[in-house]
Amino acid sequence: MADDGYLLAIDQGTTSSRAIIYSLSGEPVSSAQAEFPQHYPQADWVEHDPEEIWASVRQVVADAIRSAGINADAIRGIGIANQRETTIVWDRQTGQPVYNAIVWQDRRTAEVCNRWKAEEPMLRERTGLVANPYFSVWKLQWILDNIEGARVRAEKGELAFGTVDSFLIWRLTGGKVHATDVTNASRTLLLNLHSGTWDGELCHQLRIPEAVLPDVLPSAHVYGTTAGLDWLPDGIPISGVAGDQQASLFGQGCWRFGQAKCTYGTGAFLLVHLGDRPVLSERGLLTTIAATLTDQPLQYAIEGSLFIAGAAIQWLRDALGIISRSEQVNELAARARSDSEVVFVPALVGLGAPYWAPEAQGTIFGLTRATGAAELARAAIESIALQVYDLAEAIAHDTGEPLKSLRADGGAARSDLLLQLQADLLELPVERSQYTECTALGAAMLAGLGAGVFTDPEAVRGWSRVARTFRPSGERERIAALVQRWKRSVSTVIEHYRSES
Repeated sequence: MADDGYLLAIDQGTTSSRAIIYSLSGEPVSSAQAEFPQHYPQADWVEHDPEEIWASVRQVVADAIRSAGINADAIRGIGIANQRETTIVWDRQTGQPVYNAIVWQDRRTAEVCNRWKAEEPMLRERTGLVANPYFSVWKLQWILDNIEGARVRAEKGELAFGTVDSFLIWRLTGGKVHATDVTNASRTLLLNLHSGTWDGELCHQLRIPEAVLPDVLPSAHVYGTTAGLDWLPDGIPISGVAGDQQASLFGQGCWRFGQAKCTYGTGAFLLVHLGDRPVLSERGLLTTIAATLTDQPLQYAIEGSLFIAGAAIQWLRDALGIISRSEQVNELAARARSDSEVVFVPALVGLGAPYWAPEAQGTIFGLTRATGAAELARAAIESIALQVYDLAEAIAHDTGEPLKSLRADGGAARSDLLLQLQADLLELPVERSQYTECTALGAAMLAGLGAGVFTDPEAVRGWSRVARTFRPSGERERIAALVQRWKRSVSTVIEHYRSES
């Protein structure tokens, strides 16, 4: 194999870390993946041990290099795509976290967020986001208020805050660089959407000392170089960083207004590129910053975020035990009765966009004596596609244009049943990416551009490839009945749990 250079993508996700090595023509050369533990100290609390994240990254990078059979010195740039919003605070001197990472799914701050609902129009105008526990600021606030001495130390500049990308950059550079990219920063609820810089007034209102915040840099940029690691040589540039969904949008080749992708992972994330002008949602969606290159105006996307997508299948596997492997869900669902009207509203950690109902809980409607595992499996798959349908409906309202097509990636996108149903619901082509993990692909593309391996983005456009296109089957009557049952069920769940709270 020609050793003319490679790009390393680190895709640090919610349940696992992955490393993929790409050739300079965009072909994956090797990959490695490792799961790490999830921690649930209390109901609605979700945490990770940052050291377990770091250990998993170290393992997969070493494994991917070994599997590729390359010299690590041939790596021309490192790209990072990461789970967004997840919050880590660490000691600037020792590099040790002061508390576990609080994960984006965590709901411990719901009550605090509710007090800010009256300020939501202001928050949306300035940040594109809403008052929801999803975003980093509330998690950071909780750590500063609940870990002894943390707020005082943060105000003195002794502590550093970051999303997972910042933590990895810090560790990879031997503690020399405290930075994040604009996409991750735009998920904190502290970044001004219009300037791309920290909003000092918001920091003051939300009681966040600016001394704790990282520098904000473009997504394709040399952040620093590796230093002091025994598993990577010194001097490799970390040159591409983006939150996982913005990395996927870039990796799918969605760089222009109206181009859309959905990543079906633990959650599901539908993003539509807006170009260089933000559009504020009227339907509960988020306006976020898309991957932005150096010397490029800020790029924007409108996003709908679902907390539970593939996680619904994992719930069938882990909690109910009706499948032993996630892939079995498709075969099981195919055996469901055609007359089943089971609806699963997967609000296992509340409902995200476009509802923003953190108090909602998972509910199953339509159970009868004839209901079995197959019907539950089918309802779980349908719940993913139906949630994305709701997002697409909201996006069409906000942008004034319906989607023309949808690119799909993520682990759950391997399901033909899911993507065919999605095409039927949306009445448009759904294009499955050749690569399941476009998050990593986007990170590698950004790394190549940031490191100067490529000087023109068009040089990597051809890396985005479609493996299969799913087209609507025309079963409109069945789909209309499914949508009607779904909307009625979601409204019932929200009304029930809001009346209890």
